[in-house]
Amino acid sequence: MLKSLHVINFALIEEAQIDFVAGLNILTGETGAGKSILIDAFNSVLGGRSSVDTIRSGCDYFRVEAVFDIPSSNPVTCLLEEQGIPLEDDSQLILSRRLSIHGKNIILANGCNVPLSTLRKIGAFLVDMHGQHENQALLHPEFYLTLVDSHSPAIKPILASYQGLYQEWQEVKKQLAATEDNARERAQRLDMLTWQTQEIAMANLRIGEEEMLKQEISFLTNAEKITHSIQRIHALFFEGRPDNNGVIADLADIRRELESIVRFDDHLQAQLTAIGDAYYQLEETSANLRDYAETTDFDPERLSQLQERMDIIYKLKKKYGSSEEEILEYYRLALKELTDISNHEERMEKILNTKNVLEARLAAKADELHRARCQTAEDMAKSVCSHLTDMSMPNAILAAKVIPTNGFSPTGSDELALLFSANPGEEPKPLQKIASGGELSRIALAIKSVSAKRDDVGTMVFDEIDTGIGGQTALKVGEKIGKLGCEKQVLCITHLPHIACMADSHIYIEKTIDGERTQTIVRTLDHQSRLTELARMMGGDGSNQLAVDNAEQLLIAAQAKKECWKSEAQDCACTNGG
Repeated sequence: MLKSLHVINFALIEEAQIDFVAGLNILTGETGAGKSILIDAFNSVLGGRSSVDTIRSGCDYFRVEAVFDIPSSNPVTCLLEEQGIPLEDDSQLILSRRLSIHGKNIILANGCNVPLSTLRKIGAFLVDMHGQHENQALLHPEFYLTLVDSHSPAIKPILASYQGLYQEWQEVKKQLAATEDNARERAQRLDMLTWQTQEIAMANLRIGEEEMLKQEISFLTNAEKITHSIQRIHALFFEGRPDNNGVIADLADIRRELESIVRFDDHLQAQLTAIGDAYYQLEETSANLRDYAETTDFDPERLSQLQERMDIIYKLKKKYGSSEEEILEYYRLALKELTDISNHEERMEKILNTKNVLEARLAAKADELHRARCQTAEDMAKSVCSHLTDMSMPNAILAAKVIPTNGFSPTGSDELALLFSANPGEEPKPLQKIASGGELSRIALAIKSVSAKRDDVGTMVFDEIDTGIGGQTALKVGEKIGKLGCEKQVLCITHLPHIACMADSHIYIEKTIDGERTQTIVRTLDHQSRLTELARMMGGDGSNQLAVDNAEQLLIAAQAKKECWKSEAQDCACTNGG
């Protein structure tokens, strides 16, 4: 239930603080006073569209705050828990929205920042907003199924199950279409992959091969230079340069000299040993180099083969990857894709089978949904007709026909037609073709009265539900809204005294001019002020005592009816509780 609404700098409203009661809250005022502005402000804090154009002239921002009492049974509590939004200790929820002239939104739910999308979800659980737009929705047949589906709790799980299957079916259809549409591309891809995998396979590539080839090519390319260098080294070891002996011959001389004197000084033994070791190591190294040079063979044919192999690897790297690992990984993936394409027919058959199974399940679920809707549509139409009878339309007939369609849609395989006749002897015809504005208002109210007992939304808002009606009909509509106010909190903008007299709280909205500024003032009327306003609405003068007396009689009669309805509601609750 909405406890209060605080509006700052919204259109003509400089500031307004309004408290609401649990029953019927009526909003009245002269045309153009700003009644709809107040509803627009309320709608903005529920996540409705709003723009910087609604900021009061000369101000930097608007701010709207709504305070709600939230019963534990309201599904919004689950949403709040999911979003990490705590409820106050007294089960209060405070929603606040601030919009600056720069377009920046600041949205709070009990002090927690939330996005506009979350605010809309919260608002949908708390308030059912009804105005001219909703009346016009009755002229669009695509809206009708929603009415039936929301009328019965039994339909919701069936529809959810159907929509889950429908989503699966759509995905399978996309797979099938993609598979069928790519036949030519698939054939081209098959040829290319076949050629590529054959090319890589014929190369018989091995990881590390390129590095080995580089080393061997480097050796063969420089084999003559290597042999020449080793031969020169060997000559230096034994023959030396033209002007001296070789290294090994010199070491042999050094060793002999040391051997001749070591007997005179033992300290020279270590040096003799070192020279001896060096002599034998160099002699062995020289022999190894000689053997290496003798076995080194420059093979031009082998070099040519290696270079051809390197050229193959270079071409593969240019096409399939920068290393042997990447080329072989490409080969593995290409083989897998090749297998998948080769198994196309088998995959197509599998997808078709899945599609057929889903279509059979969809058809069965759509049929179940159709049967549930037929029963619900009949029940809803009877209930709506009962409410229309209460609103001076005793001969009205509203028939809801569930019509099977071919194929599947997101909402099933049904269309709904609402057929209406206001007068006896007239065949019911499509509602959108024959209903007048006043009839649409009453039908909309009747539907809301029926649905109000089946939802958890605590507050209903009617913006000029009285369009196109008057006289006795207005009285009956007032009674219907009055009864609705005994079951739920209702906010209703009206121009009719027959509706306004049913108020539990009467809020008056007026436009005033202070200097060069215009602003809307909102205030709750006391008893005497209500009489004056009712007298004005009845076409009289608030200062005329006769008009005021008529207003008081209207108010007394309305209060008596309301007491009776409340008593009946309590008796019904006791009976159900017993």
